[in-house]
Amino acid sequence: MKQFLFAALLWLAFFNTANAQQLKSPNEKFVMIFSLQNDGTPSYSLNYKGKAVVKPSKLGLELKNDKKSLLNDFTVIDTMTSTFDENWKPVWGEVASIRNHYNELAVTLNQKETDRQIVIRFRLFDDGLGFRYEFPSQKNLTYFVIKEERTQFAMTGDHTAFWIPGDYDTQEYDYTTSKLSEIRGLTEKATTANVSQKSFSTTGVQTSLMLKTGDGLYINLHEAALINYSCMHLNLDDKNMVFESWLTPDAKGDKGYMQAPSHSPWRTIIVNDDAREILASKMTLNLNDPCKIEDTSWIKPVKYVGVWWEMITGKSSWAYTDEFPTVQLGVTDFAKAKPNGKHGATTTNVKKYIDFAAKNGFDAVLVEGWNEGWEDWFGHSKDYVFDFLTPYPDFDVKGLHEYAKSKGIKMIMHHETSGSTRNYERYMDKAYQFMKDNGYDAVKSGYVGDILPRGENHYSQWIVNHYQYAVEKAAEYKIMVNAHEAIRPTGICRTYPNLIGNEAARGTEYQAFGGSKPNHVTVLPFTRLVGGPMDYTPGIFEMDLSKINPDNKSHVNSTIANQLALYVTMYSPLQMAADLPENYDRFADAFQFIKDVAVDWTDSKYLEAEPGQYVTVARKAKVTNNWFIGNVNGDTSRTSRIKFDFLEKGKTYVATIYADAKDAHYKTNPQAYTIRKMTVTNKSKLAQLSAPGGGYAISIVETKK
Repeated sequence: MKQFLFAALLWLAFFNTANAQQLKSPNEKFVMIFSLQNDGTPSYSLNYKGKAVVKPSKLGLELKNDKKSLLNDFTVIDTMTSTFDENWKPVWGEVASIRNHYNELAVTLNQKETDRQIVIRFRLFDDGLGFRYEFPSQKNLTYFVIKEERTQFAMTGDHTAFWIPGDYDTQEYDYTTSKLSEIRGLTEKATTANVSQKSFSTTGVQTSLMLKTGDGLYINLHEAALINYSCMHLNLDDKNMVFESWLTPDAKGDKGYMQAPSHSPWRTIIVNDDAREILASKMTLNLNDPCKIEDTSWIKPVKYVGVWWEMITGKSSWAYTDEFPTVQLGVTDFAKAKPNGKHGATTTNVKKYIDFAAKNGFDAVLVEGWNEGWEDWFGHSKDYVFDFLTPYPDFDVKGLHEYAKSKGIKMIMHHETSGSTRNYERYMDKAYQFMKDNGYDAVKSGYVGDILPRGENHYSQWIVNHYQYAVEKAAEYKIMVNAHEAIRPTGICRTYPNLIGNEAARGTEYQAFGGSKPNHVTVLPFTRLVGGPMDYTPGIFEMDLSKINPDNKSHVNSTIANQLALYVTMYSPLQMAADLPENYDRFADAFQFIKDVAVDWTDSKYLEAEPGQYVTVARKAKVTNNWFIGNVNGDTSRTSRIKFDFLEKGKTYVATIYADAKDAHYKTNPQAYTIRKMTVTNKSKLAQLSAPGGGYAISIVETKK
């Protein structure tokens, strides 16, 4: 009773502050209150179904070398409300149509002392809140430098968090599950080694951040439409349970160079009392601009294989020779070098992958290590590291293009920049034209290592702009982009759907670098995938990597059934069958699911979900109308229980179930699986065992009359 009374008094006090404005969501389950505190500091709070989600929280920006920051001393000079409702069709996606429905409040503020104006725009959807800062054209605020953004998210308690440490250069961490109050004590252990990393606080975390309250509310904090701004982290005041925005600095320590008129990205809060609705939310996409590419007919979802896993595991190498300790492009003569015998990107080896792709119905083949420079590409702060044009002597670009074309297979180019962004921009037009001349419609770009120019961070404003430039330039050449080690996505794929994939999280490669937590893939859909699809590169069938490379003692912490399920639970229009062809040949019956599963969908149903524990998803294929179900499980064995009520009434289907065997376990028996068929209708139910680190996958095909 005392707690309720305190909350009521706090709410009343908030209403009594100056210029309070209320905004409700279309379904009226959310209420957002904007107000100015007594000193003119902008504040907001958010309620869901009568429960406080975000307590009164301050808004504003601290400016560099400015006598008056945009923090307080404001008065409200105008408010505008509006309602927006549309349905739009994504070029690719989880569903065929997305509803974009919100109520909006735009508050124009004037700072008395400086006579500066800013607008804080709120959009309240049925799944959450988005808000941003806008800086209109005006004489007293033209060019300015952000020292720090001071956006707060005041939590209502010591929630459970699914988090990775705040870092300016990498998101490639395993997730930690803890109370907010425990983050400080766990950060050091959670910050595992990476080739480029820079932490900033023992209570700093990254978005998308997933939270669960003690009374069962699920809260997701992130950002949308990150354009010409630096990436936002969150720093926790763990005494008061208040998160505050923490932007990524540039080489000088500055957080953003702004020119009015302009605006910040959207800050997003997705909330529901059903975890499945967090996964189903399209709010991040809806806060981005509509597609800016007029003709999108060339943008097509892709299922691919590639010369990659054999390199990641150490079976083969990216480098052509071991003779050269250093390489100077245009000077070093590789024709005179002795091949090391381990090079993966050879014409002969790539043809094997092309043959395998053609035989099994895949769309494309990715090849890494095809171009000169891999002998000294990493760790030398090397500007002129690759030219993205010159192949090694054993890689026949034109011959392989013709061979792939004859088999109906596309090739995917690989552009590793080694973090040298200036060099990539120097060659980008030539590199993209080279791709088009040789039949490459998609590129996997990489930014491994520290960024050049020196001192810049992967997530600072200048480098964020580089990633955006690469995507927009690629669109000019009708090239699809799959960016690795770049900024985590924030829904920009709506505006530029040629951005068909990103990494920006701990992917399958880490299973070859010591392994990932078995429940990792039950967290990622609630965090990393909130901003857009991930090129997770699933499909590993051989978990003991010493069988591929005797020197690699890593173990893939997953069952085969779990790996199959990832093609459904980890949504992406770009899906790789990452393992070696010979391992798929060993388990041809399980491989059939990877061959069958779609990569583009008209509908998606989230059947079960609990962050860190399990995710079960059903999706309807765009071309065939077949349904596919994926279930991934966490650390402990569990029985998944689902209904097939999403199927069309009056029709009968055959479901092929790829499941963990009774004695399956990600560590001790990962290759134990069963395959069975059953007849199902929209009235059918299923109880299916999921092993630790396991799961199941189902393909559903309508029976022919």
